[in-house]
Amino acid sequence: MKTNVFAAGESRLKQAITGPALFLFILGDVLGAGVYALVGKIAGEAGGAVWVPLLVALGFAMLTAASYAELVTKYPKAGGAAVFAERAFGKPLVSFLVGFCMLAAGVTSAAGLSLAFAGDYLGAFLDTSAVPTALVFLAIVALLNARGIKESLGANAVMTVIEVCGLLFVVVLAARFLMSGQGEPSRVLEFAPGVSPAIAVLGAALIAFYSFVGFEVSANVAEEVKDVRRNYPRALFGALLVAGLVYVGVGIAATAILPPAALAESSAPLLDVVRATGYAVPHWLFAAVALVAVANGALLTMIMSSRLAYGMADAGLLPTVLTRVLPERRTPWLAIVLTTLLAMILTVTGTLTALAETVVLLLLFVFMSTNVAVLVLRKDKIDAPHFRTPTLLPVLAIISCLVLLSQQGAGTWLRAGLLMALGALLYGIGHWHKGRAAVSVD
Repeated sequence: MKTNVFAAGESRLKQAITGPALFLFILGDVLGAGVYALVGKIAGEAGGAVWVPLLVALGFAMLTAASYAELVTKYPKAGGAAVFAERAFGKPLVSFLVGFCMLAAGVTSAAGLSLAFAGDYLGAFLDTSAVPTALVFLAIVALLNARGIKESLGANAVMTVIEVCGLLFVVVLAARFLMSGQGEPSRVLEFAPGVSPAIAVLGAALIAFYSFVGFEVSANVAEEVKDVRRNYPRALFGALLVAGLVYVGVGIAATAILPPAALAESSAPLLDVVRATGYAVPHWLFAAVALVAVANGALLTMIMSSRLAYGMADAGLLPTVLTRVLPERRTPWLAIVLTTLLAMILTVTGTLTALAETVVLLLLFVFMSTNVAVLVLRKDKIDAPHFRTPTLLPVLAIISCLVLLSQQGAGTWLRAGLLMALGALLYGIGHWHKGRAAVSVD
């Protein structure tokens, strides 16, 4: 039986996001902080051929993106992976766990970005200890969040342009350096010694995948996109391809100028690449661009995480106490406090690489849920034409998720397991409060 619950004109939200604006929104979510901080870690795993795991990670991301393209254009009012799971499986607990995985991934990502902010990019201006600085940074982000920070599409476009320009600057500078006969371009074809190239690439792809996640957030604005069934797939795949090309260029530039070992030891690898060229480039300027990218990513991530916690509490999936807001600012202060405290705790539990791998693990479960959902929901027909991914792609996407999960270490599983145990506890508390409220009404 066909349904037509998403007829044009039914939405109460203004459809103001154009195709180009959506492209910049997705590109801004994908590009930036990850590659600024992690290209050195990828080089440490893969060797000089950094571009190979980056391409592998891009391929994995494109597979799951195809499932998002189908579900978003099929259900343009849906709110993301948790809603897809609810529609496909009809199990509140499953929907909660998918939503909480997104929440936990956001908080963990912010913790990792705080360490990236407190690293060598900030070291271009101040000499501080990493962890204490990261904690202060998260506190400042929380204060900004509580004041009601809102990023418009225009601001997002500006930040995206700054981030892209910073990355392209590295590529252009490296190209000039290599054309002058300097550097070691042969390194871009070398893998880490003593390790099978396949194993090295998979291990590095796990880290590289962190640099591509972020596109799933775009599902939350589907209802506000003009001609979503036409514009969403184009913007999604276009943004991922552009990000992939930029990342490959940055990876080749980095290892052609600096050895993988030197990149792996740095928390500001691209700044070190700029310095190694010897050109008269103000190091503080590039460091400032990187800090803006990292800080903006952390702020947006914490805004998303606190609002997601608030929304889940408002829906009865988390304790309702998290719906408390500041009287004047109308911001969810308790949700902000909780997510910030979680991020602070995670900051002291591991390195940037370990936290990035935890984010990937959590999101892999979200992606698996979405890829299964797209197959389950094939039986739900709608009248409106929409993007349809070939059945083989979500199957391959599920396999790719399982492959990446197999590369995760015990420490990453433990960190993610503790976060999910916390989620289960909060779900139990919320369910208990809900039951008490129902009894009181009766």
